[in-house]
Amino acid sequence: MTTTPRATARLQFFAGFTLDDAVRIVPYYAQLGISHIYASPLLKARAGSTHGYDIVDHGAINPELGGMPALLRLVAALRAHNMGLIADIVPNHMGVGGADNSWWLNVLEFGRSSEYAEFFDIDWDPPDPDLRNKLLAPFLGVPYGQALANQEFVLRCAGSFYVEYFEHRFPLSPRSTAAILHAEPVFCEISHAFRHAAKRAGREAFEAATEAKSRLAELVKTPAGETALASIFARFSAGTQRGSTRLHALLQRQHYRLAWWRAAADEINWRRFFDINTLAGLRVEDAPVFDATHRLILQLYADGLIDGVRIDHIDGLADPRLYARKLRRAMETAGAKRPTAAPQGAPYIVVEKILAPREVLSFGWQTDGTTGYDFMDQVSAVLHDPDGEAPLSALWTKLTGRPDDFAEEEEPARRQILRENLSSELNATAIALHRIARQDLCTRDYSLTAIRRALTEILLHFPVYRIYAGYAGVSKTDQQVVDRAWAGACRTVRAADRALLDLLRLWLADEPPGRLPSGPCRAERLRAMVRFQQLSAPTAAKSVEDTGFYRFGRLLSRNEVGSNPGVFALTPAAFHAACQQRDKNFPRALLATATHDHKRGEDTRARLAVLSEIPEEWEHTLARWMRLNAIIKQDTGPSVADEIMLYQTLVSAWPLGLEAGGTEGVRDFAARVAGWQVKSLREAKLKSEWASPNESYEAACQAFLDGTLDPHRPVLDEIVAFSRRLNAAGAVNGLAQTLLRLTSPGVPDLYQGAEFWDQSLVDPDNRRPVDFALRAAALNAGVSPAEALGDWQSGAVKQAVIARALALRAELPEVFGESEYVKLEASGSGADHVLAFARRSGTHCVITAVTRLAAGLVTDAPLVPPEAWGDTMLTLPGRAWIDVLNGGQITGAAISAAVLFAKLPVCLLQSFSALP
Repeated sequence: MTTTPRATARLQFFAGFTLDDAVRIVPYYAQLGISHIYASPLLKARAGSTHGYDIVDHGAINPELGGMPALLRLVAALRAHNMGLIADIVPNHMGVGGADNSWWLNVLEFGRSSEYAEFFDIDWDPPDPDLRNKLLAPFLGVPYGQALANQEFVLRCAGSFYVEYFEHRFPLSPRSTAAILHAEPVFCEISHAFRHAAKRAGREAFEAATEAKSRLAELVKTPAGETALASIFARFSAGTQRGSTRLHALLQRQHYRLAWWRAAADEINWRRFFDINTLAGLRVEDAPVFDATHRLILQLYADGLIDGVRIDHIDGLADPRLYARKLRRAMETAGAKRPTAAPQGAPYIVVEKILAPREVLSFGWQTDGTTGYDFMDQVSAVLHDPDGEAPLSALWTKLTGRPDDFAEEEEPARRQILRENLSSELNATAIALHRIARQDLCTRDYSLTAIRRALTEILLHFPVYRIYAGYAGVSKTDQQVVDRAWAGACRTVRAADRALLDLLRLWLADEPPGRLPSGPCRAERLRAMVRFQQLSAPTAAKSVEDTGFYRFGRLLSRNEVGSNPGVFALTPAAFHAACQQRDKNFPRALLATATHDHKRGEDTRARLAVLSEIPEEWEHTLARWMRLNAIIKQDTGPSVADEIMLYQTLVSAWPLGLEAGGTEGVRDFAARVAGWQVKSLREAKLKSEWASPNESYEAACQAFLDGTLDPHRPVLDEIVAFSRRLNAAGAVNGLAQTLLRLTSPGVPDLYQGAEFWDQSLVDPDNRRPVDFALRAAALNAGVSPAEALGDWQSGAVKQAVIARALALRAELPEVFGESEYVKLEASGSGADHVLAFARRSGTHCVITAVTRLAAGLVTDAPLVPPEAWGDTMLTLPGRAWIDVLNGGQITGAAISAAVLFAKLPVCLLQSFSALP
């Protein structure tokens, strides 16, 4: 047993699915062939969190998951089945607001002198004088004055004073507490203790305040203390004008400024995760922060409880390369203490990283690769027919009037995101650059407004999430990115700002800060570079994945995390090249086809891909449905674009086997689609948005959905019929991408429940409960894939393919490790419908062959009739083979596709005897 996985299974933990729940399914996953459970974040998250990425305590296992005792039970079960555990870690941000993050509450209480003030990425010296030495606290549901008038702020005391606002707790500073207590004679002595704490900083301030709070807690239990405390509450009661005035004055003296949540977009002075006010960025690049946030994770690794990590959102960090290398060193050091019974080997480390087309992960990070979004894109794209791009593009533009080039959707989306969602982050970066400009007489006249304009143009054209510039400047690869971004910016920037554009390039990329004299200038330059890089990443994510994907509906299967919708398809040659590159550079990278973040399930995408093969049929169908549904369409909506995307969703996600008359099933499906539709409309930010939902438009779209699924209207029957048109070819695609994931270079990852057909939609739909008992029963039945094909709609055939392929990986680890990848090419009339390759190590060889673009070859079942293959042949590097999926032997160096795919649309062969 090693730390490097053979195959992983991703599980989403929350209060409804705990670590003890996972214990019960360990035998199932072991039988399926999984080597490591790949867990969502395990550290203590905000109460009720359904994802775990809002960690509030890095020193504890989430009690809602069962805490450390449950983790120990899970690891014991895993070890008993010779399995390991990979943990998802979140170094970029923490959950804030509320009343559960002690570090954050400490910063609110002690301000800049807090021992945790430098843990969070806070600008204590912003241009706004009202925020000097303060942080904006944008957690109010209404404007501040309205909340005050509504008596929504309540002064409380539980050992210390704080202002309560619904679930939020805002502690008072020691100085304010001292002033409040001083007015009551019984509290005078303790008042001095708090005043003493106010004069301290860091840990000393915290300890002095803690001692004072302990004394106060005892004193308020006395009759005199209770009376004095009641008097204080009365004086600061917002129920009276004087009390409200006093309360406001009290709040004004704190280390924070309470604000309406909408103010964050323009005024926040601390880094967030994207535009989420309840997730604050951490300065993990600083040693104390790294140590505090990783102490438990490193201990878990040292104790042999985890075997590796997945690094969440690494592009949010100040220096991803430095962080990844430091983490590997720390884990290797901790690994020296691992028990001998624990899995051995180097720590397994993968990063969540979105790679743009032609972008590659740096070797210098010393990771095992990415979490697999790149493979998810490649394997999906190779199952699309490139001939469908032109007609589907023309159809989209003709019906909607919107661009057929995704880049034309992306640019305005970026501009909108920077203007409305990330305005404060854009301001912060512009301010950092303006400070640099002010340091030189030759540049001091460049205004903040002009810098912001030029910076916006650069960000509009940035082709990747970010570059990785630092003291030494930029790499040659990053320089090419900079060239492309600046070339685009030069086309759109105002002529008057052209010189400024060149200056920003110098500061952000061309002139390394390391060449500058040590001092404030160098520090300011590096700070601006980091600010820019931490802004370009969320700009890309928010504008592409969370906006553009919901506007561009040419074919929704290409609108997936890690994909560029502008890249319609991938040739087999390009797929092979990507596999060969991964085999050479990152042979242990994860391979994903479904994740907790996907926009559509792996089989939803596989079914949608069929439309690329039948664009004319889809065009005719769309025209008919739009004509039939014109009668239920309201003036307010939906738009044609939203209507088309709805139809794609209905036909691809329609549950297999569900009849139009299945009332309960249709009702459940309608609710799922309704959830997707609301999210789609708001993410698009055209007719509605999260910040200001357009209720009338959303109601019209809901009514349209209800009318479309009305069993008394003809459209529903036609939708069901067309969904069946996608069934066979969609299942072929689903099995093809499954086998490709299991046998391509890398480590296959199985998302929970996706061993059966995965027709899920965007979260939270992709996080629904999984029926593991049903899956375990199917696996225990021991049915072969070919036998399961007779009832292929149950999903058991997919599971059977997975089980046999994973068994082969366990038998021949060297073949699926750092082996030779050889592309194989078919010949004959059906050559374009075959994708095949060999994995070879020494004298052992494994062949993978799958059917692709099968819409014109199959009818009711996901199996191509033998006669349809004609003279199609595949030449193999050997003559004797074991049919891994079906049993039996196949002989010959050139095998007919009709033989290879006689029982299944996919084939997995193992060399029967040692190859020469």
